[in-house]
Amino acid sequence: MTSTTAVPPASPVPGGTPTVLIVDDSRVSRLVARQYILSLRPDWTVVEAGTGEEALARAPEAQPQLVLMDVNMPGMGGIACAEKLRALLPDAHISLLTANVQDATRNRASEIGVGFMEKPITPERIERLVALVR
Repeated sequence: MTSTTAVPPASPVPGGTPTVLIVDDSRVSRLVARQYILSLRPDWTVVEAGTGEEALARAPEAQPQLVLMDVNMPGMGGIACAEKLRALLPDAHISLLTANVQDATRNRASEIGVGFMEKPITPERIERLVALVR
């Protein structure tokens, strides 16, 4: 069963197309998510990061409206990175997309105001996340 926490949709993108930041240490997972997103919204920009540190470096310039974040990564984990991104991108929809389905992970996501969706990445799950961006 999949679930997402109740996080409001991101604000509309003024004068441009939305940007999605995919943060996952698995290149294959990033590629799959990218393909699903671009199949739904070919005009959107997709930016990738392989670590939490890389995501924090790319976010200020990319200004994503949607962030898909793995939890278990080398270096800075997804929850710590999501907390920092929440401060940098207060209007973005940030969602943990992870195989780590422990209640503690879900609860922490809710506490910091980010969504939660289970892996594996599927077209249906990506479609639900993409629909959050207006």
